[in-house]
Parts: sequence; structure tokens; C-alpha cells
Amino acid sequence: MKISLFITCLGDTMFPDLGETMAKIFTRLGHTVDFPEGQFCCGQISFNSGYMDDTRTVARATIDAFENSEVVVAPSGSCIGMIHHNYPDLFKDDPVYAKKAKDLIDKSYEFTQFVVNVLKTPDLGARYQAKVTYHPSCHATRLLGLRDEPMAILENIQGLEILPLPEAHLCCGFGGTFSIKMPKISEAMVAEKAEHVLASGADILTGLDMGCLMNISGYMEKHGRSIPAMHVIQLLGKGM
Repeated sequence: MKISLFITCLGDTMFPDLGETMAKIFTRLGHTVDFPEGQFCCGQISFNSGYMDDTRTVARATIDAFENSEVVVAPSGSCIGMIHHNYPDLFKDDPVYAKKAKDLIDKSYEFTQFVVNVLKTPDLGARYQAKVTYHPSCHATRLLGLRDEPMAILENIQGLEILPLPEAHLCCGFGGTFSIKMPKISEAMVAEKAEHVLASGADILTGLDMGCLMNISGYMEKHGRSIPAMHVIQLLGKGM
């Protein structure tokens, strides 16, 4: 099939290797990949700040960018969660974009969700020797219900030892603009998360959302106790 990559703001500006690795993985699996240049932000930042009109403007641009795509895949449970759960309400009074939003929802997926549930290929032949612990980011877990999918991929990476993360269900404190508006609360939350990551005994922290991983690893690095943080896609890339 033809897979359109939705790289997301954070992926585009901070972690371009995520998009490159996704393209290589899908190409190796025999699919074609494109990158619609009209794509923009999912609108989550302005949405979380209460700017609904601005969010609708941004969301329309995203919907239009992928209107002709067969399927859309992103390296972010947070951004796909925004599209799936907030676009219907954003466009409830706009019948044209309500229909277009539903079309995008029906064909858009987070990476592990797509690989496991649609392509049904959790084993990508990857090999990587390391001890990892997995942080289940809030939006991927709670909005999209992604619990088994990322673990299915991690469990099929040969040589990888998956260590449980204590109190894994707790938020890392990032929450987009939450960490900016309420920095003291956010820092207390990420401090607790960092202690749990260190207590796991893992060599690498992994997850589905680079915002969370960046927040946790940044806090640990600031306090001289860092371990590498890698998206599941980055682990696959190194293993393949």
C-alpha cells in the first residue's frame, strides 16, 4: 500500500531520524512511502491552550494535506490521539470538515498500532542487545488504548530484555503546554518518573512519544543521572 508519513512538529524539528527510519521500515516491507508537504501541526498545542479557532485553522490544514492519502502513519500516540478524539468535536458544526475529519480518523494510525494491527508484522527481524524499560505515555495508552501493540514489537526484538517500569501508569509531567504553565508541578512529576526509570535497572528508556522521552531524559541529564531515551522506532532502526 501507499503510506503517507505524518512526521509531527516534534519529529520534524527535533527527531528527523524517526521519519527516515519509518520510511526505511515500510519500504523494506514492500510498501511505498510519501510525505505530503502540506502537512502541518495536529493543533494540539493551541487546543490545550483553549484557542479553538486557531486550532481549527491548523487542523483543516492537516486534514487537507492528507485528503488523498490511502493511509497515514505517525510516530506519536499523542498526535494521533488528538486527531481521533478532538477533531470530531472541533468540527461538529462544520459538516464539510466533520466528514473530512472522519475520513482522516479512519485511515490514520500511530506506528506500532499500524504495524501490529494492520500490517500484522510485529516481528521485523530486529536484533538489539540492551535492557530497556517502557514508558506508556498518557495519550497513547489512555486515548488510543495502545498497551499490547508496543510490547508486541519490543518482545520481537531479539536480544532485548524488557524490564518493568515501577508505577509505569504515572504521567511524566510533560503534557505539552502543561509543563510550561505549571512548571513546579511538572518538575515534581518528572522527578518521580526519573526515579522509577533508574530503579528499573534499564540501560535505555523507550516509548511512543518523543515529548515524554525528551522530558524524562532531559531531567535526568540535568541532574547527572541520565540514560539514553529512544523511541520504539529508533530501537527498531538500530536493530534492523
